[in-house]
Amino acid sequence: MRKRHSADFKAQVALAAIQNTKTINELAGLYEVHPNQIRDWKKHALAAVPDAFSGRRVKDATSNEALLTSLYEQIGRQKVELEWLKKKLGPWT
Repeated sequence: MRKRHSADFKAQVALAAIQNTKTINELAGLYEVHPNQIRDWKKHALAAVPDAFSGRRVKDATSNEALLTSLYEQIGRQKVELEWLKKKLGPWT
């Protein structure tokens, strides 16, 4: 059966691997995780570091807000159209 590890656990192990105070094999024994998994988590953490310091998150949040606004507008228009069609086709349905 596969173990499911939390994001906090993965981050802790990845940070320990990045610090290089112990070898990957020592960390694997300490955290009871396969060495290849630790290498993958370390690679993933190092790839995510540049994004942590960029303004991308703010831009993404802004674009998400704009998308939500346009979707809510579209839903509103469709509701109005649906009510109009129900009113016009009332006796036919």
